[in-house]
Amino acid sequence: MVVKLPKALTIAGLDSGGGAGITADLKTFHAMGVYGMVALTAVTAQNTLGVRAIQEVEPSIVEAQVNAVAEDIGVDAAKTGMLSSSPIMESVAKVVKKWGFPLVVDPVMYAKSGDPLMRRDAMDTLRRTIIPLAKVVTPNVPEAEELSGIRIRNLDDAKAAAKRIAEEFHPEIIIVKGGHLTGAESIDVVYFRDNGEYRELSAPRINTGNTHGTGCSFSAAIAAGLAKGMNAWDSIRQAKELITMAIQYSLPLGHGHGPVNPMSWVELRAYRYDAVVDLNNAMGVIKNKVGELIDPQDNGGIAITPPQPYATDPRNVIAVTWRSIKDGLPISLIMRSGSSRLVKYALGMVSSNPELRALILISGLSDLISGVKRGLSTYDYDLSGDESMLISGALNNALRSLNRVPDAIHLTSVNDLVIMGESATSVVNKLIKALG
Repeated sequence: MVVKLPKALTIAGLDSGGGAGITADLKTFHAMGVYGMVALTAVTAQNTLGVRAIQEVEPSIVEAQVNAVAEDIGVDAAKTGMLSSSPIMESVAKVVKKWGFPLVVDPVMYAKSGDPLMRRDAMDTLRRTIIPLAKVVTPNVPEAEELSGIRIRNLDDAKAAAKRIAEEFHPEIIIVKGGHLTGAESIDVVYFRDNGEYRELSAPRINTGNTHGTGCSFSAAIAAGLAKGMNAWDSIRQAKELITMAIQYSLPLGHGHGPVNPMSWVELRAYRYDAVVDLNNAMGVIKNKVGELIDPQDNGGIAITPPQPYATDPRNVIAVTWRSIKDGLPISLIMRSGSSRLVKYALGMVSSNPELRALILISGLSDLISGVKRGLSTYDYDLSGDESMLISGALNNALRSLNRVPDAIHLTSVNDLVIMGESATSVVNKLIKALG
């Protein structure tokens, strides 16, 4: 049986810093299960602080790249990014018309640093030759202002700009992105030219300076959805979900605007799967080796976090109580059975030491603490406070006092014993070793 692999093409520039352009596009295609191809339009010497130099690719070479992949591999959908000159735009328009694939246009005019990526004399060519070919065009607020001539300060302005772009340049769908506006939510205005319908897509506004590559990844995600045969609206909605996650788990690299993280779309799922497998193995060991010693009335249990940057969100911690393990609940229910104390201890632990991603909590209700302490290297900590800060402070103090990470922390103020390790299996093995 032949399996059809969706194929998407990015026609864009290279960001040497890896945060935007074709690099971001290919990461996004890969994350969404789409085979990615490239037609390079320019090479930029760029990092998180700005653009240092630009070398355009000869327009005939841009055209040849598109023809080469389209005639052999095929293109199910494409997107444009940096098209810096009128000759490059004319060549791109020519091959898009020739092959007829759905096109998403990200009208890139400026880098995140504010450096120009399009010549002023090419603005009219963008309006005249590229945007009319678009199934979807995705300007941010400054780009929409440039294209429409309307000053955008709120959603009504964004709607007016989207409609004017549609009426003057005839793309099928216009998305005026809301990242440059203010408010608790980032709201994108989506306008459908055929029926004059407006829709809105909203997501919580995330407080981060690491937004390099946002527009590239968003438009690439739409193109990926189209390449997979999704309709335009579903592709746009899914792209909004992806870019929201990519911003939430953005990467604090460099000294300027760090990149978004489109790979979070698959990485977080993969880490959760690995954690569930690890937890399942650990639970099997517990039942076979020490199950009879576990008191279901004990408020403790096991918690596992994904690695950074995902270990900042409590929703990503998998935590299970002793009661749920003793009751033999199915794994789908066990994953949701953890207590807030387990979650907070786990977040505090991994924030202090990213290598420690799993813990066992034995609370003061259990008579196991004294026995476990004798079998493990344990650091006693007698301060009180919020659970996440408590475990973080205890770990930091232990490192200063012992010059190493102990097997366990005994929070004497609340009489909680926390056994720490790299995996659920490793902390369970420590518990078994301690109990001899």
